[in-house]
Amino acid sequence: MGGSFNPPHAGHFLAAAEAMKRLRLDEVWWIVTPGNPLKSNGALQPLSKRMAAVRALAAHPRMRVTAFEAALGSPFTAVTLQFLVRRFPSVAFVWVMGADNLATFDRWQNWRGIAATMPIAVVDRPGYRLKALASPAAKALADSRQPESSAAGLAGQSPPSWVFLTNRLLPQSSTQIRQALED
Repeated sequence: MGGSFNPPHAGHFLAAAEAMKRLRLDEVWWIVTPGNPLKSNGALQPLSKRMAAVRALAAHPRMRVTAFEAALGSPFTAVTLQFLVRRFPSVAFVWVMGADNLATFDRWQNWRGIAATMPIAVVDRPGYRLKALASPAAKALADSRQPESSAAGLAGQSPPSWVFLTNRLLPQSSTQIRQALED
């Protein structure tokens, strides 16, 4: 599960916990990114500060917090995921993303390559379910969508394969938290 986590909040933890439970994952890795190439990084807190905040939030024995992406020299998820499958060939990874990301997934560099690299779990976010499921990427990947009832087996599926997880929604967003701090 990657992101800038600027700042991390309870919605991120809920997504990680739901994914771990419903996908029957051994662990969830929080990949704190140096920055998002599709967003302005002007208000981005230093990586060390975001790492500390994520560690405090994700204090769970089966959650790991890492910032290895900074050493890869690329801000692109496709590069990150390719690194993971090469580095850990015996691990069955699942990429976890929020529905807000699926809504704009077709704008990501090599998004089709990402979908072909590992299964994807899309976790519902307030206000994004319909946008995500009607997005160009969701339509293009419609044939590889798995029913939510089979989420527990997603890690064993060959990509492209994805599932949309509905869950309890929390209204928090990093953008709203930053705006409230600025006011």
